[in-house]
Amino acid sequence: MIIFKKVAKLTEFLALQREKGKKTGFIPTLGALHAGHISLIETAKKRNDCTICSIFVNPTQFNDPSDFAKYPVTTDKDIAMLIDAGCSVLFLPSVSEIYPQGTDAFPQFELGYLETILEGKFRPGHFQGVCKVVQRLLAIVQPDDLYMGQKDYQQCMVIARLLELEGWKDSMRLNISPTLRENDGLAMSSRNTRLNAEERTRAVAIFKALTGIREDLRPNNLDKVKEQGMDMLRKHGLRPDYIEIATSDRLEVIHEWNGSDKLVALVAAYLGEVRLIDNMLLN
Repeated sequence: MIIFKKVAKLTEFLALQREKGKKTGFIPTLGALHAGHISLIETAKKRNDCTICSIFVNPTQFNDPSDFAKYPVTTDKDIAMLIDAGCSVLFLPSVSEIYPQGTDAFPQFELGYLETILEGKFRPGHFQGVCKVVQRLLAIVQPDDLYMGQKDYQQCMVIARLLELEGWKDSMRLNISPTLRENDGLAMSSRNTRLNAEERTRAVAIFKALTGIREDLRPNNLDKVKEQGMDMLRKHGLRPDYIEIATSDRLEVIHEWNGSDKLVALVAAYLGEVRLIDNMLLN
């Protein structure tokens, strides 16, 4: 695996790959890698000649400075995992490489209702920060394929919108892989490392709440099953920001279901100081 820290060196290398006709797959990450990230690497290796992973803890997407300061950094372990997975390239840039003109040198991305609901509502400015870094990374890497995990469901939809805004929809394919879970159902996440043993046990309530919604889903009013999910979280000591049910294609939050639209349930909740998110396709 080749490690690049400078944009100029990486773009020079990638230009040579394109000249050779090699297809590139890109996995942007914040580091603290786990098996979910590695599964994206493995999928990219099957479909692309050159697999590129980036590790960059992006300051512009943390609306809470303390959350940014506490985000786990495990670079040496991450590098070892990527080597074992057979990743071709690691891009490990500094803030000045990603934002040479500062973090304000970007336009406002027109994300519409996507940044007014769910994560957009509870983390104002978060998706603008996500778009800043992803726009910059994609402009540098110019991959044929972009790989992301379903756990960040709303973020995947935001990035799909970004590809449209930048005119990249036809040249860069967005590939979304299913969420990987621990044996007890907890979605794999870098933030899980911040949970103590007791919190880790209680965190599985998120999966149980989502599973309960899926099992109890019926046409008409959805408020009852959502409230049951909220009760499940509170019973286990979690502080939910939201549990919502939305259409899976457009992420439109609904309260009445016609029995046929495809739906997704989404949840965000605090366990101690750690905020966890998850989702589940319902039908």
